[in-house]
Amino acid sequence: MATIKDIAEKAEVSIATVSRILNFDETISVSENTKKKIFEIADELNYITPRKRKNKKQEYKNIGIVHWYSDKEELEDPYYLSIRIGVERKCEEEHINFTRINKGDNYDKFEKFDGIVAIGKFGDIDIAKFDRLTSNIVFVDSSPHENKYDSVVIDFRKAVNSALDYLVSLGHKDIIYIGGEEYINDNKDKIVDYRTETYRDYMKSIGSYDSNNMLLGRFSHADGYRLVKEFLLKKNRQIAFLIASDSMAIGAYKAVMEAGLNIPKDISIVGFNDISTAKYMTPALSTVKVYTDFMGETAVELILERLKNGRSICKKVIIPTKLMVRESCSKLI
Repeated sequence: MATIKDIAEKAEVSIATVSRILNFDETISVSENTKKKIFEIADELNYITPRKRKNKKQEYKNIGIVHWYSDKEELEDPYYLSIRIGVERKCEEEHINFTRINKGDNYDKFEKFDGIVAIGKFGDIDIAKFDRLTSNIVFVDSSPHENKYDSVVIDFRKAVNSALDYLVSLGHKDIIYIGGEEYINDNKDKIVDYRTETYRDYMKSIGSYDSNNMLLGRFSHADGYRLVKEFLLKKNRQIAFLIASDSMAIGAYKAVMEAGLNIPKDISIVGFNDISTAKYMTPALSTVKVYTDFMGETAVELILERLKNGRSICKKVIIPTKLMVRESCSKLI
């Protein structure tokens, strides 16, 4: 049976680090990459925590956790990784067995599940595959077929409006949107992003909409850097950026610095998600906090409701967000 020491040696970190990560210690300061590496090694070695060994007889359910993002994409944007950790932690607490189902896996190799937590955005092609494994499916960060499946989402419209209200309160009307484009159904169908729509509607309502100020790419450091760098070649004074993910904002910081500009004196930036590194950026990033861990925990609770109580009516749970005002924005004089 694998031990914490075995995992620590393979991951080249201390035993204490492995123990704290596997016990979901939120106070530990390590990179998302290190956390992911340790979880993957533990899974590879079939490590069972002492709590799970002690309560093995009490484990009574088995759920699948479907990842919309690939491993590489999770590292580029840890938003979905954080949700997955929340799901897995709740499963540990409830003594539920779980199986990770990765992007591109052959679904035919899996047995039937008591439930599936599908993290990300999925089209009918994927959903049909899930249905063959279980009828108890909870979607996190999307809400397809609301009369058939449970879901856990955030109110993107309210979140974006609060961020834009904040920038406008500082005197900004020249607000640039940096966002992403995503596709489902074998990359055939573009997903509606409510952040993009809300930005467009809001800017029209204040008479400041310009389609040239809405730039879209991938939710990655690289595209955040590229899009902001290209825009700053055209205009680089007294503007604000609303950026749809903190990962993109990290790239944006680099582009602003290379342009010889200052945040927040010349450029104000508001991000989205409040990833663990946001408050440690220089200057600390103002961003919309999304309670990703809680989203994951709520998804597991919805599955248990169905299994324990026989609930048949679908639920759509909307998790609130919070604007975290830090140091990356300034008031126009």
